[in-house]
Amino acid sequence: MTLRLLDRLATLARADAHGVLDALEERSLLLRQHLRDAELALARRRARLEGLAREEERLVEALRREDAELARLDEDVALALAGGREDLARFALRRLLPRRRERDARAAALADVREERARGAERLAAEERAFEELRARVRARLAAGARAEDGDELLGPGLADDEEVEIELLRRARAAGGDAR
Repeated sequence: MTLRLLDRLATLARADAHGVLDALEERSLLLRQHLRDAELALARRRARLEGLAREEERLVEALRREDAELARLDEDVALALAGGREDLARFALRRLLPRRRERDARAAALADVREERARGAERLAAEERAFEELRARVRARLAAGARAEDGDELLGPGLADDEEVEIELLRRARAAGGDAR
């Protein structure tokens, strides 16, 4: 009977050890997956900023062309008025005024893109710093978990802080990028 009891205790101890190892493996998989998710969110933010940079370049070039066209139309109005041809000046003004409104709207759009790009760059920089800190913590946690025999290191008070940081990073990335997973 005593031998049977010892066998059962040994079996229970092995099962408990396997359970701890399974829990450690599961946590490490979750940590790695969350780290990959955060990295993907950063990649989306970078891609969005690159798109904004291309849009800014396109708007700058369009404004340059519009400014040249507006200058030419202004010269036409001045030439027509200097020549006493109000009818030609009116014709040139009919072409000039709508283009000036379009140019003003495009300049406002450019200002919006530049502002959004600047805000996005600031958020990206902060998120990249947080991500690097998170990556270092996850690596340290995984290394500690690999060394831990009973998993107590992963259950310490630091784990909740790391998860909270990661969740906050993902929330901010989603809120800023409009991602809805």
